[in-house]
Amino acid sequence: MAQLWSLMPAFLAGFRVTLLLLVVSGLLALVLGTVIAALRISPVPVLRAFAAAWTEIARNTPLTLVFFFTAFVLPMLGVRAPYILLAFIALTYYTSPFVAEALRSGINGVPVGQAEAARSVGLGFGQTVWLVVLPQAFRMTIPPLINVFIALTKNSSVAGGFFVVELFATTRALANANGNIVIPILLVTAALYLVVTVPLGFIAGRLEKRWVVAR
Repeated sequence: MAQLWSLMPAFLAGFRVTLLLLVVSGLLALVLGTVIAALRISPVPVLRAFAAAWTEIARNTPLTLVFFFTAFVLPMLGVRAPYILLAFIALTYYTSPFVAEALRSGINGVPVGQAEAARSVGLGFGQTVWLVVLPQAFRMTIPPLINVFIALTKNSSVAGGFFVVELFATTRALANANGNIVIPILLVTAALYLVVTVPLGFIAGRLEKRWVVAR
């Protein structure tokens, strides 16, 4: 137990990086995904096609391949940045289409009459989307969005294989250096991931029940 306890500072350091990946990439993916969702319903065919292509390509590209591109190909193209920044780019790109699709399902759930009423009082397409449609879509899709962020928490472990010392990379290093307590090390890592995912899942469940009752 004393040996395991002595490793806690390393665990917490890796856990902080995992939280950083979650928060920064999650916020960036939320912004980018919202823009993509808005483009999916744009009256401009080129914008709709771009958003659809972005969504399909990003969703169907393995996350490991995305990390490989950001960690190795981008530097070859002259992009010089810390690996943590490249990890933000990879996770944001990969997560944004899932955010967009969750929001699009919420947008489809907004009654068409509300958008028509907004247009009838003089609001343009952009104003209708940002002031009328998206606020309601966000309200209906908070539980699915939280599930996307839960998946992002777990996906952040891929960054550990690409020079980012987050929780997974820390666990691998500690397990290699302390072979006699591998199982306790893995249990601590699992518990730290659960510290994030379980509360998020609980919040998603509570909000889903609340919105169902509200409707």
